[in-house]
Amino acid sequence: MHVFDCFACAIHRMAPLCEHCRVQIIGQGVEVDGSWYCGGHCARAEGKAGIVDRV
Repeated sequence: MHVFDCFACAIHRMAPLCEHCRVQIIGQGVEVDGSWYCGGHCARAEGKAGIVDRV
């Protein structure tokens, strides 16, 4: 259980990081084989195949 003063603090602590570019993923993202990426472009850059960004 976590308790935060504000939503921004919760995001900073809990948001996953992209395995490729290390940006915090807030909202959308893709999970491939247990790893998180900010989008299909970063997943493909890490050699993951068949990933499609949804627009």
